[in-house]
Formats: sequence, structure tokens, C-alpha cells
Amino acid sequence: MTGADPKLLEVLVCPLTRTTLRYDQARQELVSRAAGLAFPILDGIPVMLPDQARTLTDDERK
Repeated sequence: MTGADPKLLEVLVCPLTRTTLRYDQARQELVSRAAGLAFPILDGIPVMLPDQARTLTDDERK
């Protein structure tokens, strides 16, 4: 996902809140502000497991 596929981003939602995700190209993550989590993209595959996600900092949640 080096240049996120827009069609994929349209269908992927946060598994916890069912809200849209923001693609962070620099960190290779899909960010859910609603859940306060960033889901990693490993080898081009989004890992949508909450226990594999990084917790956002307070500044990232703004």
C-alpha cells in the first residue's frame, strides 16, 4: 500500500467504531481517531486487529 489504493480506503472502516480511517503514508498506518488507534500496514496489508494497533497520543487525536 505504498500509495494507498483509494478504493480500498473507501471500504475499510475501523473494526471497533465502524468509522472511516485516515491513511498516514509516513507511518504506513490507517488511523481511527474515533477509537484512538492506528492500525499498521505490513507488507502492503492492513492489519485491522485492535491488539496489533498503536494507541494514538493526545496530540494525534486532535
